[in-house]
Formats: sequence, structure tokens, C-alpha cells
Amino acid sequence: MRILGIESSCDETAAAVVEDGVRIRSSVVSSQVSTHAIYGGVVPELASRMHLEAIDPVIDQALDQAGVSLDDIDGIAATQGPGLIGALLVGFSYAKALAWARNLPLAGVDHLEAHICSLQLLDNPPRFPFICLVVSGGHTNIYHVEGPGTFTLMGQTRDDAAGEAFDKVAKMMGLSYPGGPAIEALAKKGDPEKIKFPRSMLGKDNFDFSFSGLKSAVARHLHENPDMRSDMESNMSGIQPAHVAAGFQMAVIDVLSTKLIAAARDRNCSSIGIAGGVSANQTFVTILAQSAARYKIKVFSPPLSLCGDNAAMIAARGWEMIRNNQVCGLGDDVYSRVKSVVPIV
Repeated sequence: MRILGIESSCDETAAAVVEDGVRIRSSVVSSQVSTHAIYGGVVPELASRMHLEAIDPVIDQALDQAGVSLDDIDGIAATQGPGLIGALLVGFSYAKALAWARNLPLAGVDHLEAHICSLQLLDNPPRFPFICLVVSGGHTNIYHVEGPGTFTLMGQTRDDAAGEAFDKVAKMMGLSYPGGPAIEALAKKGDPEKIKFPRSMLGKDNFDFSFSGLKSAVARHLHENPDMRSDMESNMSGIQPAHVAAGFQMAVIDVLSTKLIAAARDRNCSSIGIAGGVSANQTFVTILAQSAARYKIKVFSPPLSLCGDNAAMIAARGWEMIRNNQVCGLGDDVYSRVKSVVPIV
């Protein structure tokens, strides 16, 4: 079964063809990063307009790369939410029209569930059950993944997502957008023990997160150390900014790693998966794997091409849904916030 996946939840217009839920025939991503970089973040209205311009050629390119036509497609999967409403409407409306015109089943895919399914596209995917962290600019959620399409939310951020904290701290320091890669690169030049930033909610008896206090602590440190300003204005050449980046990054990694390992031990799982944009941070992946190995827990992470928003993961999740007759109608709509269909337990 060949599924055409369409993703437009934020600032990437993506299309992919995936066969039987595991074989990626093509995956095309048109990024808007350079457009939004001057604003230090995504401008929703601008993102929607750019999706309109990109969606036709991106889908055509995905079909060409896969060596198929629409006649060879057995179903369509599109991101239904959560995300930016205007951006979601572009991809989901396109998918509804295409499915209706071609008389094909349509799956409205939850973006976070799709990130979890990106791990099933690995050559050696984690075995069920496992713990999965979906960590990006908009979300920081821990799930107990009991089987295909069976996810239980165990914890989530109560304010800022980890990826958002990376972007905001990078902006404070005058670094480029997106902030994750910029912070990681600068942190390699610094000492993570030099500046001790707070680890919020680390001692709490739950699996929730909070990063707003950490973000404020970095802002306060920068304000109280005006001598760093000359370093930052000289292309971050000074060592002090590198210490800040390293200390901030390590604070985030400590909290994420500790909570993840605790969740795995709580559910007696021997595997942890991480997905989403922040899973591209190789410092995080390395430290998490080292910490988890002490408890004989293995860590799985997708390749860089599947860390960020992409349509291959949408198609993979859509394949599961269409097989189980979980399909959409023309009256279905997009949603901006995380669905509360699974309890936090």
C-alpha cells in the first residue's frame, strides 16, 4: 500500500511516498527557515502564504522521486493538527480535495503521533512497548508507546517547549535561527559546569517539564553580566557566551534525560525513543544514551532527515490509520492544540 503524506503544520511544506508504512520511496521538504530567520521565529501568516506557493511543486517532486503517479497511490495522509491553523489548512484542505477527486481514503494524522512513528522507519526500530519523547519547538511530551497506534501521555511541558527555549535563548544571545544548532555549536567551546542554571521540576514526582524559569535565568545572567555584551557583539568570539550556551544546554539535557529514564524505569521499558527537532542535538543523544546504558536501556533516535517536520512520518502513521479504517470525511477540520484523547497516567 502506497501512501502519499502531506505535512504543513508549521514552516515546512513536505510530501512523501511511503510503502507499507516502512519503506520511504521519496521524501521532499521545502523549508521556510531563511524567510523567518530575520524575525527570530515563525510568522504564521507568512508561513501560510508560502505553503500555498510550495505545495503543488513539492507534491509533484515527491511523486517524481518515488517514480509513481497519482494512479499508483492507495491513500492520502495529511497533518490535521496540532500546529498553526492557517498552515494546517493549506495541506489538509489540499489532501481532502485530492482524496475526494481520486476517491482515495484520507487519514487526518496527529503531528505528535507521527513523530513517534518516525522511529518505525528505522532499519532497526524499537520494540514495543517503549518510552518516547517528542521534543521540538512546540512540544515536549513523554509517551508510553504500547503498540502500533497506542500511545499514553505520561508527561508534558507546563509552559515552554524545550525547542522554544533553545530558540529564545539563542535570540537573546544574538545567535541565528533556529536556535538549537547555533546553541549546540557554541556550547562545544564552553564549559557546561562553569555556569549552573536551574533544573526546573527535576525533583518532582511526575514526568512534566518546565523551561520558562530556565529561560528567565539565562536572561537574568545576561543582564547581570554586561561585560558579555562586547563578546556577543564580536561574533560571539569570547569564551563567556560559550559557557552560557553550554550551561543552558546541559540544564535542558539533564532534565530531559532524567525524566525519560525515570519514565522508562517506571514502565519497565528497555527502550527509549526520541523524536522531533531537538532529537537532532547530538550532544543530547550522546549523553542520554550514556546515562540510559547504566540501566541497560537502549536509546533510539531518527536520522537527521526525520528529526524535523517531514511527510514520511505522516505517511507512516497514515498507513496504520487507513489499515484500521480510521479515515476522515470532507467535514473534518484541523486543530491547533494537542488532542486530549489519551490521559496522563
